[in-house]
Amino acid sequence: MKYLTRLQLILLCLILLQSCNMKEKPLVIGHRGAMGHETENTMASIQKALDLKVDMIEIDVFRISSGEVAVFHDQYVDRLANGGGNIEEYNFFELRKLILDGNHRIPILQDVLKLIDNKVRLNIELKGDNTADTVNHIVNVYVKDRGWTLDNILISSFKWKELRDLRKLNKEIPIAILTEGNPLDAIEIAKELNAEAINPDFMQLDLEKATKIKKAGFKIYTWTVNEPEDIALAKSWPVDGIITDYPERIN
Repeated sequence: MKYLTRLQLILLCLILLQSCNMKEKPLVIGHRGAMGHETENTMASIQKALDLKVDMIEIDVFRISSGEVAVFHDQYVDRLANGGGNIEEYNFFELRKLILDGNHRIPILQDVLKLIDNKVRLNIELKGDNTADTVNHIVNVYVKDRGWTLDNILISSFKWKELRDLRKLNKEIPIAILTEGNPLDAIEIAKELNAEAINPDFMQLDLEKATKIKKAGFKIYTWTVNEPEDIALAKSWPVDGIITDYPERIN
């Protein structure tokens, strides 16, 4: 057997190095915008995520009493606002009067869509009941008339009934199954709804589970990963995206 020449060794090393780098980096997904820096789900938080060059932004929505879709995480506004009560019982004018920590206001979904303007993908989590129909209508308007593309939308929810309702309304819209427990339990409904992804709690995920989800044909966008050692661990698994409060930490 001939010995490899110096040039052949260099070329072999370059090929091996390239093959090691072929694994795509996971997408950077800003959690509630960039909530590690600005009040969550506000326009400032969304803008901060854009400034940090995220690949995707995750927000939460409820349908309020007057029919609009409010961008907010909690069922009750007390934690962040100068008011109280169930956000779903607010009307639009009452909602606009609320002041959040940092002197921010609660946006509606159209505010966020206008700001992002199809520059990055938007993951809309359906937090409340009876959100699927209105969110689907708004998304359709922005895709048809406002320059958005459907592949830049992703709808997720822990309320799997909402996702079933959404799929009945729209056969094409991308869906992700949110899960707090064993993510393998979400594979069946992911198949049922022709979902793009399963979004598991990072603390419930490991290499074996991630591999099984990928073999089943689904992407993985795991949440919420903030600490450097957890980020490194998540990146060692076959995940497609990392949802984080600190997008700048994913590099």
